[in-house]
Amino acid sequence: MSFEPDDYLARHFKTSGADLAAKVDELANLVIPSNSANLPLYREMLITVMRMAQADRSRWDAKILLQTMREMEAAFARLEQFKRRRKVTVFGSARTPIEHPLYAQARQLGATLARYDFMVITGAGGGIMAAAHEGSGLDNSIGLNITLPFEQHANPTVDGSDHLLSFHFFFVRKLFFIKEADALVLCPGGFGTLDEAMEVLTLIQTGKSPLVPIVLLDEPGGTYWEEALTFIHRQLEQNRYILPSDMRLMRLVTNADEAAREIADFYRNFHSTRWLKDLFVIRMNKALSEAALAHIREHFADLCLTGSFEQQLNGETEQDEPELLPLPRLKFVFNGRDHGRLRELVDFLNEPSSLR
Repeated sequence: MSFEPDDYLARHFKTSGADLAAKVDELANLVIPSNSANLPLYREMLITVMRMAQADRSRWDAKILLQTMREMEAAFARLEQFKRRRKVTVFGSARTPIEHPLYAQARQLGATLARYDFMVITGAGGGIMAAAHEGSGLDNSIGLNITLPFEQHANPTVDGSDHLLSFHFFFVRKLFFIKEADALVLCPGGFGTLDEAMEVLTLIQTGKSPLVPIVLLDEPGGTYWEEALTFIHRQLEQNRYILPSDMRLMRLVTNADEAAREIADFYRNFHSTRWLKDLFVIRMNKALSEAALAHIREHFADLCLTGSFEQQLNGETEQDEPELLPLPRLKFVFNGRDHGRLRELVDFLNEPSSLR
């Protein structure tokens, strides 16, 4: 994510004869390491708070900002210990009873994901969430709880541990469900599950969130997601509210092994993505063959706003995390619109026949 300073925020302003911008610089220099690439970002944060204080917003506005910043900073600090592990967010009903087949399936899902060395993120409640954490165990579980006067209490797997985070605001919690996820599995559930499904599809379809696997998991013979997909196809796709390729953003499966395999296969060669100004970069574990690159240039040309695809064997010329620099990468000027087609490209990158 690139950063451009907001001139409205960054301009010098004075109150009671004090040059606040200079004071902010002085404070920043006291606490921020001088070699930090984030110094301009922290400076803008401080100025934003100062501008709000200068305007003396309503107490409710100030409390919202304070609570949001506190929750986000605490979550960043707590989740740092799990930074290098792949994670799968699992959604589903908190009301699914323990004797229901979906509960057993979610428990198996958690165990299967743990065998693949994925951590399991849930809302830390009961039902599907408790089952997934039972299967994965504490070492492979993260719970993002919401403080409610009813229903939502942390499940026994994560309760009382440093793998549990509690949030006051739903929107902050939802941010971390998506931000931390390398994949999402959606089991049948109520309004909350459908809300998460539509939100994550919207975020990925619009490019506001990186492309990750979205797996719809139902029991064998179940019709929950099948009927939902029928509605999406008939009402959204056929009425051209979405692109036909957008249907590729999600996959329907009916067992835990298939769900875990779908996620693992997504990362067989694909590693991650980033933007370098106008260039879209796909990092890969292994380089593509010349034949595969030629195929991509011919069959995925519609993804390029201008030019074509270029393969770079490492990222030594980029400012990137050190462990990512050796990875080969595919670069192109992405049109920023066809993320369903982008998923099709990733599937091709993951085919063994595409590699050198």
